Amino acid sequence: MYDHLKTYFGYDAFRPLQEEIILNVLEKRNTLVLMPTGGGKSLCFQLPALMFEGLTLVISPLIALMKDQVDTLRANGINAAYLNSSLDSGEIEDIQAEALSGELKILYIAPERMARVEFMLFLRRLKVSLIAVDEAHCISEWGHDFRPEYRNLNALRQTFPHVPCMALTATATMRVREDILRQLNMPDAPVFLSSHNRPNLHYTVKPKLQSTKQLLALLKEHKGESVIIYCFSRKDTESLTDDLNHAGFRAAPYHAGLSGELRSRTQERFIRDQVSIIVATIAFGMGIDKPDVRLVVHMDLPKTVEGYYQETGRAGRDSLPSDCVLFYSYGDKRKQDFFINQIEDESEKALAEKKLAQVVEYSELRSCRRKFLLEYFGEPVEMENCGTCDNCSATPTETHDATEIAQKILSTVLRTGERFGLAYICDVLRGSKQKRVLENHHENLSVYGVAKNIPLQQLREYVDLLLLKNYLTKQPGEYPTIGVSNLGKSALRDRESIFLPKPKSFTESIQKEKQVEDVAYEAALFEQLRDLRRSIAEEQNVPPFVIFGDKTLQEMAYYLPQTLGALGNIFGVGERKRKQFGTQFLTVIQVYTKTHGLVERITEDHDIPQQKIDRATTSGSTFQKTKELLEKKFSVAQIAKERNIAESTVVQHVLKLVEENPDLDISHLKPAADRFAVIQKAFQSSPTKLLTAVFNILEGKFTYEELRIARLFLS
Repeated sequence: MYDHLKTYFGYDAFRPLQEEIILNVLEKRNTLVLMPTGGGKSLCFQLPALMFEGLTLVISPLIALMKDQVDTLRANGINAAYLNSSLDSGEIEDIQAEALSGELKILYIAPERMARVEFMLFLRRLKVSLIAVDEAHCISEWGHDFRPEYRNLNALRQTFPHVPCMALTATATMRVREDILRQLNMPDAPVFLSSHNRPNLHYTVKPKLQSTKQLLALLKEHKGESVIIYCFSRKDTESLTDDLNHAGFRAAPYHAGLSGELRSRTQERFIRDQVSIIVATIAFGMGIDKPDVRLVVHMDLPKTVEGYYQETGRAGRDSLPSDCVLFYSYGDKRKQDFFINQIEDESEKALAEKKLAQVVEYSELRSCRRKFLLEYFGEPVEMENCGTCDNCSATPTETHDATEIAQKILSTVLRTGERFGLAYICDVLRGSKQKRVLENHHENLSVYGVAKNIPLQQLREYVDLLLLKNYLTKQPGEYPTIGVSNLGKSALRDRESIFLPKPKSFTESIQKEKQVEDVAYEAALFEQLRDLRRSIAEEQNVPPFVIFGDKTLQEMAYYLPQTLGALGNIFGVGERKRKQFGTQFLTVIQVYTKTHGLVERITEDHDIPQQKIDRATTSGSTFQKTKELLEKKFSVAQIAKERNIAESTVVQHVLKLVEENPDLDISHLKPAADRFAVIQKAFQSSPTKLLTAVFNILEGKFTYEELRIARLFLS
């Protein structure tokens, strides 16, 4: 498993939960995977596909996603293909013939194909080893993106009742999870729930005032980087695209009103870095699998928190720092209300109203936005300050005496019976003539209209601040109501002074401070490597990220590998890519290092360079430190403890040191004679020299680290 991980994907280690999920699949068990966008869901079925004898079927609703993933798999040396409406009949026949021949390992198919009898007859002729259902939330009516064609999966499950099924999604509430398991007839499948936390994303909400001007300033910060901007309507996408192009940016619109051909061409230009900005409608799913999107902007209010989370999830899939910005105005809620009021089904309408209220709540938060998102998806969170959202990373706000307005708000909540939500309280305070206010005769209260001169947005913020400071409480439920806490009642009764942070100015842009690690890579070399990547991608007719991702290029620009062996230690450099592109990238790196008088840095197990520098300094050799301890006859465990690094890292150092110096004395690391004899016998009886096979023969009684060391002593 680890050998496949490095050879085909270029990774030395799994991300959280990936290994457990893959082992479960290899046992041919049904599986439900909830993992955030960018968390590595695809690997969970792509790697097992290589280890199974037959074909893995992947059901995906997104044509562009299929193409991107197939391009990437082929670049990694994995035979994959897709079948969807973008292909003509001749191409479909060729791919089906290839599948029947047993040459394909992974076949992506669109869900609507399973409604065709002739297609199901074709599938029955295949040796299917695994069924992977991507975007599995689409099968549930309770999901935010229900697609009726996903119900065709029932026929697929009946056709292959004994084939393990894996369902994968980034966003699913408890109700949706239960529905997925029921619809796919796998009620007892284990659920692997990864954290929804995307620590590399910075969340910001900006006041929607002169939003185009604020957007242009954001785009200047991300000049030359990939950006997705979401708008409410098709008209908005077109006009904003024109504004951005006139301002000197390369932007293109993307919405359902454009022809399929134009959408495909626009998407292709975006993933190939020929256009850097896509302006799309919120309602239209793009299915972009571009790992290096550095900024996602919502110009208008999303309909649901799930949708917002999924759309922001298109940023930073390569785990590098990226920004998510939402321009918010409470007035935008009215646009959504208009469409919600068109819904005839009362329960459906109530659900839509509830989901929109949750988006408004997120937008008006004064506390941690990350905490809100994680708790929304049922993930318990202890942290109060994530450091990477605008509220947590902002400079502490100056407080002021807010006693007068606070007393008005507290009194209004009490006098209306603590039975209403935030919007209603603000209506009473501002003297609204809303039907509901008049029906309750609350226009007769002494507090009616006492805050009519305070802007609604600012008034709502004061209520939120009183909640944050525990003067008010919010009762949970489908329609949350606001009450006054004991602290609030005491402050009102004793006329205590109440100091609150000043409301955010709605005439100034909110500035955030980017959090970056204090490590650096060669910025000029990184740009040269990007140029080479772009050139190779054009020759290969694939998107640049299929060649290598930004994180891989940043590691190259930091570690400055000088040999193909050293290049193979870089994140994302698999065996096939090292052979295919290694020499070209090494040449650029070698010329750069010679020109600037630099030397290779030794790779370590830590996250690499986030920050650019103009000149790098040489670091000490971590391998040399390990070598010195080996010469003192330290064991692997002792070295790990002495250096405060993982034993697996020490073993990697040993392997590298022995490769460079076969005469290095490591005899003291050889396993005890009885253990070594067992390992040696397992290697001799194994049909392959892959560690996975030996590990399984030994039934997991020896660690991978011990097997790697023992292999050094086998002739």
